[in-house]
Amino acid sequence: MFNHIWLSQLQKHRAIAVIRAPEFELGRKMASSIASGGMRLIEITWNSDRAGELIAQLRLELPECIIGSGTLLNLNDMEMAIASGAQFLFTPHVDSILIQAAIAKHVPIIPGALTPTEIVSAYNQGASCVKVFPVQALGGVNYIKSLQAPLGKIPLIPTGGVLIENAQEFLTAGAVGVGLSSELFPKKLVNSGDWQAIGQLAKTLMQKLVTASDH
Repeated sequence: MFNHIWLSQLQKHRAIAVIRAPEFELGRKMASSIASGGMRLIEITWNSDRAGELIAQLRLELPECIIGSGTLLNLNDMEMAIASGAQFLFTPHVDSILIQAAIAKHVPIIPGALTPTEIVSAYNQGASCVKVFPVQALGGVNYIKSLQAPLGKIPLIPTGGVLIENAQEFLTAGAVGVGLSSELFPKKLVNSGDWQAIGQLAKTLMQKLVTASDH
């Protein structure tokens, strides 16, 4: 049931902002700026500064958003992320122990995979969707398109090569959602603290994806 709820949120919002914050306060500002631009799905990578605290804080500060955790490499990290309030979990790899533990806690898990074998394996083990990463390495949009005939029933979230300009092409190619990281947070804007410009990038992305969903 929890997977259905997550999938419906994903189909509604389509884009996940991936925040890798070297400083706690920076993470808060990054999250609130893209939330102001209309993004509702936010992933805090576990290698961010005080990631657990940041997730807990954002759950309070941004009640309209769904806050998850990513870059989870082992069971200990994942359990700490869940205890911090993470509402979804991303891993860069397929690990049956992590998948089963997340299912037991009723938290959607999205493992990272690249080949058809890895994608099917992750999904068969109970993953709610599968992160296709790094999608650019295998041809980006065309790779997602080519996976649709054999694997069309598996919800895919490409990351690593998704841009604001091509995000809607991934959805048209069959992806259920997309993940964007540095594309939403250009170093220049983060360093200068131009949160309004970052909010505008989020807004532009969401407008493009709404248009894509309407087609």
